[in-house]
Amino acid sequence: MTVTRLLLASTSPARLASLRSAGIEPVVHPPGVDEEKVLAEATARFGSISAEDAALTLARAKSEAISATTSGDFLVLGCDSVLEIDGAIHGKPAGAAEATARWQAMRGSSGVLHTGHWLVDVRSAAMGGTGGAIGSTASTRVHFADLTDAEIDAYVATGEPLRVAGAFTIDGLGGPFVSGVEGDPHNVIGLSLPLLRNLLADLGVPITELWRR
Repeated sequence: MTVTRLLLASTSPARLASLRSAGIEPVVHPPGVDEEKVLAEATARFGSISAEDAALTLARAKSEAISATTSGDFLVLGCDSVLEIDGAIHGKPAGAAEATARWQAMRGSSGVLHTGHWLVDVRSAAMGGTGGAIGSTASTRVHFADLTDAEIDAYVATGEPLRVAGAFTIDGLGGPFVSGVEGDPHNVIGLSLPLLRNLLADLGVPITELWRR
């Protein structure tokens, strides 16, 4: 029996783990998108864009890059996260020095983690495919502990902050340095499960249909 599968256009281990914990085993495909180029083109076309729109623009680019070349009964999900602090948009730090400076600026403060989600239905008509595409951004405010310089240096030395948007995690070594969140904690990990449920429903697919069987 053919079943609907989710194709995750992301190589994020955290997003994959979130889906698996929710009973979904996606196919994973690297999107191969030049994020700086995508944002530069969007800015040239629309002017200055918000952090929410930046996250959604990148998520859409990733999803469409894969869905354009994918055959099979898949729902293709692209995601991207950015951290907004005082109106500035931050992705992954370029290096240890930037990660250190980022933490020095945000310790004892807070920021908003935006994750864009873009879902494309490439299923066949026989599988109920609509060819539809839909997207939205989830936003969660994150409060950071007041780290010491020694804690920042030790955390940056692990390399973890260099691999993630905003230079922090809540599901890894950075967990003790997040003092609280306002909103969906899954979103901070990189994928809002409640938002995914809503997007799937808008395309006529109950999230339970994607559960492993």
